[in-house]
Amino acid sequence: MQFAYIPIGVPTFDLEVAGDQFEKSCTLMRDCFGSEAVCPDKMLLSIADLKAFLSKINPDLIVLQNITFANSAYCSEVVSAFPEKPLLLWTLKEPVIDGKRLRLNSLTGAYSAANVMKSLGKDNFGYVFGSPESDEVRSIIVSNAKAVRTLCELSECRVAAIGTTPEGFGFGRALDSDIQRVFRSRLVSVELREILDKAKSYDISECSDYLKDFCSTCCGYEDIPKSNMEGYARLMKAYVDFCTQNNVKVIGSRCWPDLFTQFGTPNCAVLSMLNDMGISSACESDMYGAISMFIASRLSGGSVFFGDPVSMDEDENTVTYWHCGMCAPSLASKPTIGVHPNRKIGPVMDFGCKGSSAVTVFRLGRDANGSFRAFVAGGQALDKPKQFIGASVVVRTDFSARDLVYDSVSDGWEPHFVVAYGDIVQDLEVLCRLLGIPVSRF
Repeated sequence: MQFAYIPIGVPTFDLEVAGDQFEKSCTLMRDCFGSEAVCPDKMLLSIADLKAFLSKINPDLIVLQNITFANSAYCSEVVSAFPEKPLLLWTLKEPVIDGKRLRLNSLTGAYSAANVMKSLGKDNFGYVFGSPESDEVRSIIVSNAKAVRTLCELSECRVAAIGTTPEGFGFGRALDSDIQRVFRSRLVSVELREILDKAKSYDISECSDYLKDFCSTCCGYEDIPKSNMEGYARLMKAYVDFCTQNNVKVIGSRCWPDLFTQFGTPNCAVLSMLNDMGISSACESDMYGAISMFIASRLSGGSVFFGDPVSMDEDENTVTYWHCGMCAPSLASKPTIGVHPNRKIGPVMDFGCKGSSAVTVFRLGRDANGSFRAFVAGGQALDKPKQFIGASVVVRTDFSARDLVYDSVSDGWEPHFVVAYGDIVQDLEVLCRLLGIPVSRF
């Protein structure tokens, strides 16, 4: 990828001070991105110099800095050259205020750039104010790059709807056109029956590696009937083969009742293991839940929890998120296998998730008019055992847990949420800005 640093200005300001800021800015970009950072050899102090540099790059993210004041013609050239590319506008802090000469006048240049971008219809640019030594500047530049990486990966893979949503779960149903228009990916749909037929066709010897990996990852499998363990292995191979052949990294899969009634083994454990393989997999055919998982997992750098808010404790200021048997084993202190709480069939995941000093709750959803929106909340995961049969995580929210529950119910949010380990609130806000999706912060 290319993360391009574009320092624009004019030669009538203090070029000694500007040159020092230029060198420090180049160092920051290279520290953050290594060989992926693209920096000019000199400050771009004329339209000719700017156009020459633009002709040599193909950026995935533009970091446009007013090294000094530059009129709107400079920014217009950048937008004209790369109208669809994400852009972060960077204002330098005025280095000295001493009653003498204005050294850079970077902030006025930012106003000129922002004004022309808005006039040209480029509304999703980001903004940061500060010096190259600023931790905030570094953090925001990195967040923008993480968001761009995530969206690029999403656009280069396919998302899969495996089976249809159960009755009453239409909130997760996705349209091909929405997946392409909003998330820049492509939707592939397959009947669950095709996956089940494929799984049934395998000889168990073809699936033995999946079974060995499962048993070495989780404990408690000794209590699960052999036929169900072999059913897991066959299903695992069918899902992995399908994803590999179709370049799928996001799955919203039907689960009940078909896996119990038509196959005899649930796919909870399969989807759980897929999440730890980097294939974001949501149950109950929740496609937008699956995309939420993908985004949160890429930004946090690990597997994420997916489940229902099922309990709220006002005294503890916690919300418990739970699902009946699907959770990545890496989220457990001791990944344990059990049976489904309703159907009493395994293998499914049956444990409490590990604690963390920082987690982020996230959901991409739709409002009553069909417009996309994002739910984002910060908190911490408490180190607690499972709260109910299945997998659970107890989140102490930064926001009032009572208000979070009351407000999110009143606002009509969907009943599935993602819990990512780590503070990725800023990363999510940047990514949603790039997608043009408003964020509801709780």
